[in-house]
Amino acid sequence: MSTTDGGQATTWLSQDAYDRLQAELDELIANRPAIAAEINARREEGDLRENGGYHAAREEQSKAEGRILYLKEFLRKAVVGEAPTSDTVAPGTVVTIQFDDDEDDTETFLLGSREIAATTELTVYSPESALGKAILGAHRGDAVKYTAPSGAEIKVKVISFEPFSG
Repeated sequence: MSTTDGGQATTWLSQDAYDRLQAELDELIANRPAIAAEINARREEGDLRENGGYHAAREEQSKAEGRILYLKEFLRKAVVGEAPTSDTVAPGTVVTIQFDDDEDDTETFLLGSREIAATTELTVYSPESALGKAILGAHRGDAVKYTAPSGAEIKVKVISFEPFSG
């Protein structure tokens, strides 16, 4: 979950989420020698232009290194604990909305980082999504409109929100 304070993004994570991401990072780093050994073994098979195993190992290495860089930066900015409470919808809140004035058509979701998705059963929407942008800063009872990726204009009403405690 992110908030922006003076242009500096802060990511709020529960201890469990932080530990899970740190364990993934540690595993990726520990696996570096195995990937390098696989690349060397495939390199020794001969012509690299037609060596599918070599190219697959290099692609795996590239994906792993990209994920390592991402996780290092993500965890560096992370603040472990509960997101501060707010009187408006903010990243790190569980939000319930009502669609188009239909009292029976509601949805509850977490407004926050996709990295949290594995730690909760809730659907997670990014604050940068169309819906996320529309409800950021809204109060209980506020109605907002946003344009869905399909191009449809959707009206929602903020019913409730509370800090995520997962």
